[in-house]
Parts: sequence; structure tokens; C-alpha cells
Amino acid sequence: MTVYVIAQLKFTNEDRYRKYQAKFFDVFKDSGGRLLAADEKPVVLDGEWTGSKVVVMSFADEPQARAFLDSPGYQEISKDRIAGADTVGLLVHGLPAPV
Repeated sequence: MTVYVIAQLKFTNEDRYRKYQAKFFDVFKDSGGRLLAADEKPVVLDGEWTGSKVVVMSFADEPQARAFLDSPGYQEISKDRIAGADTVGLLVHGLPAPV
């Protein structure tokens, strides 16, 4: 079942975050996942949002998503994301295909 990784970020050190961002695609490209959205100006439809960016990725299943998130390459570049942004990350299970 498809899973989605959704991250809401609030930049705290934009230089460190941009360092992470510059390395992200090289690490992500062989993950099997798809980057669906990366928006620094999302439109707030309801409620209050004080973040700086939203990222949405999809993976075939939870093991594939976790393999990427736990990979040595991602763990290494994540040090700059952690230093550069407060992040709320979610792993969301998609709905089963209709029959």
C-alpha cells in the first residue's frame, strides 16, 4: 500500500537547511520514492500555519519509505536538516485501491 512522508518545516538556520537541500536529490534518486511536492509558499486554507516549507513524498510501501529514511546517506545529510529546521514529519498510509 502506498505511503506518504509529509514534512512541515520551520527554518531556524536557512544556510544549514540549504546545505541539506543541495544534497537531497543525490540521496533520494535511488530510493524508489517520488517527490510529489516541495513548497515554500503553500496556501493556507484553514487554521494558522507558521512554517516555512511543506514536502510530500510517496513510496510503494512503509518498508521502502523506512529504508530511505534510515539509510546511511539520508541519515548523514539529515544532520543539516535537523540543524536548519524544526520539522514535523509524518508517515501516512494511503487508502487501498478500489475494487
